[in-house]
Amino acid sequence: MRVLIVEDEIPLAEALGQILRKNNYTVDIANDGESGLDNALSNIYDLIILDIMLPKMDGLSILKHIRREGFSTPVILLTARGEISDKVKGLDCGADDYLAKPFASEELLARIRAVSRRKNTVLEDNCLKFGDLQLNMSTLKLSKNDKEI
Repeated sequence: MRVLIVEDEIPLAEALGQILRKNNYTVDIANDGESGLDNALSNIYDLIILDIMLPKMDGLSILKHIRREGFSTPVILLTARGEISDKVKGLDCGADDYLAKPFASEELLARIRAVSRRKNTVLEDNCLKFGDLQLNMSTLKLSKNDKEI
């Protein structure tokens, strides 16, 4: 699983990277909003961990931009902003989860697993997938190995 961490606090970004690598994730790190957006748009990630308060471009702007471009990559906002209004705003902007700093690494890892489970249930083209079977929820057509049954 490939994860992009967008975090301007370098020691925290590196610590997150170590935790994720120790748990068998492949990790890329961006330390400002512009490079985070650049990475998100030019690479394929299974998950993005995104801070809100970043230099050059804030995390909510990045999130809105990638959603506008049609990317459905799961995003967990990891930020010092812990007020309910901040959480609601982040989730309404398209985040899949929100975790306020300080946080326990065990909780972050559990949230990553939970978001990953949800991501694997519904595909971008409105299809449910189970093994080699796909059900298009719009047309109600069932396929196996990309061949309609």
